[in-house]
Amino acid sequence: MKDKQYKFISPMMMLLLLGFAYSCQVTPSSDQKERDAVEATINAYFEGMIERDLQKLQAAFHPDARLMGYRGKELTITSFSDWAAGTASGQPRDPELYDNGLLEVEIKGYTALAKTELYWPGIYYYDFLTLIKIEDQWKIVHKTWYEEPLD
Repeated sequence: MKDKQYKFISPMMMLLLLGFAYSCQVTPSSDQKERDAVEATINAYFEGMIERDLQKLQAAFHPDARLMGYRGKELTITSFSDWAAGTASGQPRDPELYDNGLLEVEIKGYTALAKTELYWPGIYYYDFLTLIKIEDQWKIVHKTWYEEPLD
């Protein structure tokens, strides 16, 4: 029976391996900073809808953004300016009746995709938001939604 030989890693090699592993880690501070900035944009979108605040909506969306989805069986394509004008008109909504949530964010360079879920009185929305970072600000450039009546 052969004797098993065990080789140990020298302390110097261990330090080199640990240093390499540490250097390969993604810096959470920069990634987290971008995610926080995307979330701030999406929160401005949520707050702008509930508060009917045109300035918050303008802070969240690029002026050339488009919004697309079905209202019943009809495909609706709306410019940001038309949508924002309608959304911002009227009295603020009661935030207790609305539940808006960010489900997922994926960021690749200067682009991001966010998935949101909105429970509004009598209706459920699922939004896909495409964002682009322009001059150090994240802006929603496209919103595609799915809606479903709630029973």
